[in-house]
Amino acid sequence: MIVAIAGAHGKIALRLIPLLVEQGHSVIGLIRNLDHASDLSERGASPVLCDLEQAAVEEIALAIKDADAAVFAAGAGAGSGVERKFSMDRDGAIKLLGAAIQVGAPRYVIISSVGAEDPPRADDAFSVYLRAKAAADAAVMASDREWTVLRPGGLTDEPGTGYVRLSPEPYRERVARDDVAVVLAKLLPDKRASGHVLYVNGGEVPIDEAIESALRG
Repeated sequence: MIVAIAGAHGKIALRLIPLLVEQGHSVIGLIRNLDHASDLSERGASPVLCDLEQAAVEEIALAIKDADAAVFAAGAGAGSGVERKFSMDRDGAIKLLGAAIQVGAPRYVIISSVGAEDPPRADDAFSVYLRAKAAADAAVMASDREWTVLRPGGLTDEPGTGYVRLSPEPYRERVARDDVAVVLAKLLPDKRASGHVLYVNGGEVPIDEAIESALRG
């Protein structure tokens, strides 16, 4: 499978890329800073310069033209203003979705956030971020793609444990980015994950077992 990752230099994506390569997948890594290209190449991805905020859907489609799957792992970042929550976290995800439809990539996975299921109406940056995520998720879920929405809790850079809590019910706890990347790498090629919204947090269940339990129904 050829997987296109938007936000390929992000903390989760950099962990995800080598896992996908190890599984035998090819990875197209979309970046907006050429200085990040070597980091992707070292992990086995093919870097492609494409700024989702500036590019039209047709340009993004050209960048991912051979992809079988698209992963939205991009984000405006904690220090960004309110406007970029919409231009990146919402509009970037929706443009990548449009590009995936154009090129016929059936699989689409979006990294969202706990709280997007019922975002607050306040005007602070985090509330706006959750509303932007909610809008992006809604567009993905309304599409004809084989979609999965993954909503992590509070992300940490602590070493992964290999254990998580994976559930369709909203729940917020801390979770290592290492573990989120492993969950993503396993969900992406699993057809049973299509049409699921899943919350991932730190837990006490081995990742493989947690996935089996979450997808069994």
